[in-house]
Formats: sequence, structure tokens, C-alpha cells
Amino acid sequence: MLKYLFVLVLCLPMLGIAQKGASSAPQGKVFGEAFKPSKVMSYDQMLKRIEGKQKMNAKVRGTVESVCQAKGCWMNIVSSTNNGEKMMVRFKDYGFFMPKDIAGREVIINGYAFYEVTSVEELRHYAEDAGKTQEEIALITQPAKKLNFLASGVILLDKGK
Repeated sequence: MLKYLFVLVLCLPMLGIAQKGASSAPQGKVFGEAFKPSKVMSYDQMLKRIEGKQKMNAKVRGTVESVCQAKGCWMNIVSSTNNGEKMMVRFKDYGFFMPKDIAGREVIINGYAFYEVTSVEELRHYAEDAGKTQEEIALITQPAKKLNFLASGVILLDKGK
């Protein structure tokens, strides 16, 4: 009996280390396909790495700037240090939606980033979904080459994590 108690006392510190490591992983609600939040880069890091490329697989952590107010079918991620550059995030196969009230929250997205030319019609549609005024929508007159992201999964991080 004393031998088992000795082994238990030796193992307790290791259990504490394992629990500490597990709690440092980002925690939050998963939308779409579940994924491991490992090898995650910041949005700013991704912006640097995609330069000169057309497409790049990535896990990216960023701040939600806005969400589609019609259904939650897209969101914009912004850079905190890079002129507030936006990246539109859409969801694979239109398979899941995000809550409409998560502006300012952090997310980790899994999928791929790519550049795309967005038509005036589509830009106006997105502006309408975002709740822009008719005057703001009417100012959209040129297509735009923008950075996009197709996410297979999203982790909406718990507040304060």
C-alpha cells in the first residue's frame, strides 16, 4: 500500500504539468469542421506570407470586424497593425454560419487564403448584407481585387483568451 502511495505522490506533479499545458490551448466554440489549433499564425503574419502567392493553406488568428447581418454567412477579419486591411471569410459549402454579434471577438480560422476579383454587383450585395445605407452602396462602382479566405472550420475564442 505504501508503494502505491509513493507512486501516486511522484505522479501528481506530472499531472499538474499536463493539465497546465492543456489549458494554454485556445478555448472556444467550434463552427464547421473541428480542427487542432496548432501552428496558428496571426493575420499579420499571413499577410506577409501570402505576398506574391495566389493561394495559401493556413490556420489564422484574427479579429472579427463585421459579420453578415442577414444570416452570418460571411465575416471580415481585420489587421490590428496593417492599416486595418480586411479579409473576407466565407464558409466551405455554405455549410455553417457565424453569430451576427461577434464583431470585436477573436477567431481562429482553418482553410485557405486566396486573392479574387469581386464584381461591383457582389460588392454591393455584401454591403447590403452588412447593413450599409443605400448611399454607401451606390458609391461602389469598381470591382476590387481582395484577399479572401474559405474556412472549413472556425473557433470563436472565449472572451479574454
